[in-house]
Amino acid sequence: MEYKVVPFVASIDHKLGTSAHVAEQLEKLINEYASNGWKYEKLEAVSTYVNPDNGCFGLGGKPGYTSNRQMVVFSKQ
Repeated sequence: MEYKVVPFVASIDHKLGTSAHVAEQLEKLINEYASNGWKYEKLEAVSTYVNPDNGCFGLGGKPGYTSNRQMVVFSKQ
C-alpha cells in the first residue's frame, strides 16, 4: 500500500468565513485526490517544535514555540 500526506490549511475571511467554508475546502481537496485514485484516510494533527532564533549577536532573538499543522492522509493500493 502507498500513502500520501498533504498539508491542509483552510483559508477564510475573518468576517464572513464559517465552518462550512472550511469543510468545502477540505471536500475539494479530498475529491481532487480521489479523482486520481487516492482514498481519503484521515485528517491528522502534527505538532512541531520550532527552535528559538538567537538573532544576530543576541539582538532580535525569538523564543522557540510549538506549531500545529493539519495533514490529510490518503492511501492507494
